[in-house]
Amino acid sequence: MVHLLTEIQLPVKKPALACGRLLQATTGHHAPTATCDTIHEAMRYFGALIAAVVLLLALPASSCFGTPPAPETLSAITVLHTNDTHASLDLVAQRAALVSQARSEVGKNNLLLLDAGDVFAGTPYFTLYHGLADLWFFNYMAYDVMCLGNHEFDEGPPSLAKFIDGAIFPVISANVDLSQEALLAGKTKQYVILDRGGQKFGVFGLLIEDTDEISRPGPTVKFSDHTESARKMVAELQKRGISRIIALTHIGWDIDLKLAKDVDGIDLIVGGHSHTVPDKYPTVVNSDGTPTLVVQAGAYNKYLGRLDLKFDRTGVIRQWQGSRLIPIMDKLPADSACSAKLSEYAAPLAGLRKTVTGRTAVLLDGDHDRVRSQETNLGNLIADSMLWRAAESKPQIAIVNGGSIRASIPPGEITMGDVLNVLPFNGYYLAVDLTGRQLIAALENGVSQAEEMAGRFPQVSGLRFNWDPKALPGSRIKGVEIKTPAGYKPVDPDATYRAVINNYLAGGGDGYNMFVNAANVIDLGYPDYETLADYIKAMSPVSPQIEGRIVRLN
Repeated sequence: MVHLLTEIQLPVKKPALACGRLLQATTGHHAPTATCDTIHEAMRYFGALIAAVVLLLALPASSCFGTPPAPETLSAITVLHTNDTHASLDLVAQRAALVSQARSEVGKNNLLLLDAGDVFAGTPYFTLYHGLADLWFFNYMAYDVMCLGNHEFDEGPPSLAKFIDGAIFPVISANVDLSQEALLAGKTKQYVILDRGGQKFGVFGLLIEDTDEISRPGPTVKFSDHTESARKMVAELQKRGISRIIALTHIGWDIDLKLAKDVDGIDLIVGGHSHTVPDKYPTVVNSDGTPTLVVQAGAYNKYLGRLDLKFDRTGVIRQWQGSRLIPIMDKLPADSACSAKLSEYAAPLAGLRKTVTGRTAVLLDGDHDRVRSQETNLGNLIADSMLWRAAESKPQIAIVNGGSIRASIPPGEITMGDVLNVLPFNGYYLAVDLTGRQLIAALENGVSQAEEMAGRFPQVSGLRFNWDPKALPGSRIKGVEIKTPAGYKPVDPDATYRAVINNYLAGGGDGYNMFVNAANVIDLGYPDYETLADYIKAMSPVSPQIEGRIVRLN
C-alpha cells in the first residue's frame, strides 16, 4: 500500500504512463503505452483509478498512515485555599473535615492547601493567643504554604516571628525584605517549589506595599513593587524549568485581576486582602492567549475554595470543571481532634465573652463597607466613647479609622464577646494636639480611598465635615466644623485642637502620617475594647443615631 500511495502521488504530466502504473499496481496488468487519447482507453484507465480509490477507502487508516496518536493526557491537581481567616476559629473543625475529605478523594499527593494571609487579628482568640491558636490548626491541617498578610505585622515582628518559628509549612513573600529585621531575617522565602501529581509547581508570594502604613512592621521591614516582583519570580521559576506557576497574593481582588493581565506566565492567582467572594469562580483572564485563573475565598473562615485543575504537558490549565467555593457551616461534619483542641482554647474565653456590659436599643452598624465609606451609628458610639474616656485631657475631637471596626451588634444585650468582636486589635488611646491644617490633611487622607473601601475612612466625634467623592483625592474635603459649647464653628487652619486617636493612627497607620508629628502626645493607656465596654455600661441602654457628622456631597 505504501507503493500504491507513492505511485498515485506522482505528477500526472504523462497520462498514459501514470495510468499504466496505477493499473499495474492495482490489477497486476500492464497498460498500453499509447497516450490514452481515445475515449475507449480513457474510460478503461479511469475505471482503474476508481478501483484504486475504492481499495484505499476500504483499508484501515493505520494501514496507510500508522497508528494515530492518542489524545494528550492532562495532569490533575486539586487546590484548596483560604484567606483572611482573622482568628475566626469557631468553625475551624468543619474546615479541617472538608480538607480531610478532599485529600481522601484525590490523594494527598494530588492536593495543594494554600492560605493567602491575614491569619492574625479579628477575634478574642487572637487577643489571648496572638496567632498561636490558629497556628495549631494550620499545622494540623498540613497547609503547604502561606503568604504574609498585612495583619501578620499588627503586633510587630515579635508575634510574627513566634508564629513562623512554630509553623511546619513555609511562609512566603517575594516583595518583602526582612533581612534587616533581626527577629524575622531568614524566616520567610520568596517562593517554594512543590511536587504534586508527578509535576512541579512554583508558588511565590506577594503582599500589599502599603503594609507599612496599614500595620506595624517597623522601620526595618521594606516593601517593593508587587508587579516587578512577580515578573522576577516568573522568570526565576521558568529558568528552573517550572511551567506551572501560582501567585499566592495578599494585594486585593482588583489588583489581582490587573496582575493577571500585566504579567505573563502565571497560571493561577490565589488572593486575599479585599475579602472578595467572586461573582464567578474561578474568574478567568486570558490576555496572553493562555488562561490565568483568579480566585479568592471571602473572609472569616466562611468559605473553602476548591479548584480541580487539569494541566497540559506545557503547563497550561486546560480544564477546571467542578471548581467551587464551599460554604463552611456549623451543620457540616467536624474533625474530632480539632473540636477537642478548640474547646481547650475556648475555655478561658468563655467567662470573658459572656459578661454582659449593657444593652442597645438599635442595631449597632459595623458593616465592613459602610464603616469604610460613610458615617455609621457604631462609628459614632466608638468615637464618643474615646472622648468620654479621655475627658481629663480635655479633648475636643476624636478620630478612629473604620478599618478597626470589625463587626456589628444586634439590638439587645451586649456582651464583652460582642465588644471584642467589634474592636479585636488590642488598641489603646493617646491624646495629641493637632493644628487645624493637620486635621484637614487627616480627613483628606481618610476619604482618599473611600471608593476602594480602605480602612482609613474616619469615624469621628466632636466635628463634622462634608466631602465630595467625585473630586480628586487630596481635594475632597469641602468643609470642616468643630463642635463647641456655642455650636459648630468652622475649623481654623492655624488653631490647635486636642484630639484622641488610637495608637495605630498615632504611628502613622493607614496613611495618617500627619499624626506622627502631633504635639503634646500623652499615652492614655486605655484599651479600646475596655473603653467601649465601660461606655456602654455607663450609658446603657445605648441608641446612637446618624447625626450628619459625615456628609457626602453629590
